[in-house]
Amino acid sequence: MYITVTNTTSSSSSTLRVVMEISSVCNPTSLICSSFFNKKFSNNSFKRTITPCSVSPISIETIEEKIPSNNLLIPCRRLILLRHAKSSWEDRSIKDHDRPLSKAGRIDAIDVSRKLQQLGWIPQLILSSNAARTRETLKIMQEEVKGLLEAEVHFISSFYSIAAMDGQTADHLQQTICQYSRDEILTVMCMGHNRGWEEAASMFSGSSVELKTCNAALLEATGKSWKETFTLAGLGGWKLHGIVKPN
Repeated sequence: MYITVTNTTSSSSSTLRVVMEISSVCNPTSLICSSFFNKKFSNNSFKRTITPCSVSPISIETIEEKIPSNNLLIPCRRLILLRHAKSSWEDRSIKDHDRPLSKAGRIDAIDVSRKLQQLGWIPQLILSSNAARTRETLKIMQEEVKGLLEAEVHFISSFYSIAAMDGQTADHLQQTICQYSRDEILTVMCMGHNRGWEEAASMFSGSSVELKTCNAALLEATGKSWKETFTLAGLGGWKLHGIVKPN
């Protein structure tokens, strides 16, 4: 992966141009993304080389954004809403809360963890439902991407039940993130269930978001704290960077 960044500034705004040439990242049909790079630059330009994982190739267009100069010092906060991988229904006697992943679900968890690593969306804080299928999804992802082992992890029992309640997931996620996060944490991943997870992604972004099993919505907003970020962005104010999907 080659990333070339040019940063030009003026008194009123800064123009950030990012050109990415990726030889081996992921399947273009399984990733929709408008922006992958967010960093403050002290130099005018630099070039970074990253060795990609062995997954299918994609191509990414040049990204050009206008960034107000007064926002350059406000941290960008990233929120990953990940639905658990596909679960198994082979044993009908197992309670829904205790169902394990299927073989396909385990493969998908590996694939999505690699793609998050390629995009640089590795969370510092992970808040997960305590259901067996979300625990297993996280365990497989951590085994595949060691950076996920460095994240602080909390299993939230209410994530399992809240997802079934219409219109309540987004507010519950906001409260839980503000409870467990700290100002220095810039990327949080919440793992849970539908219908609540895609409902929350839609409400935060103001877009219609569909999250199938092991799909991750990538959201971004700015704020000096998570509380301020949620307050400033409100519902519909989070930028939807894309949906990461397994092959």
